[in-house]
Amino acid sequence: MRTFGLILLFGGIIAFLYCTSRLSQLSPVPAEVALGDYLRYEAGKWELGRFLSAGLAGVGFLLSLFPKGR
Repeated sequence: MRTFGLILLFGGIIAFLYCTSRLSQLSPVPAEVALGDYLRYEAGKWELGRFLSAGLAGVGFLLSLFPKGR
């Protein structure tokens, strides 16, 4: 459980940094766009990927706190 958690943690951090670098190259999503239409924009897709990778890193952090074995 701890090993899988560390893999998720570091994978999430790397994915977050990658999505952030890709997002900085794109123009931002207009402010008046509804949340449901967010994925129609390229920047919206990368921002969603950023949030998902941060969530994966958070789950990985929690899993890495569990003791190894029983």
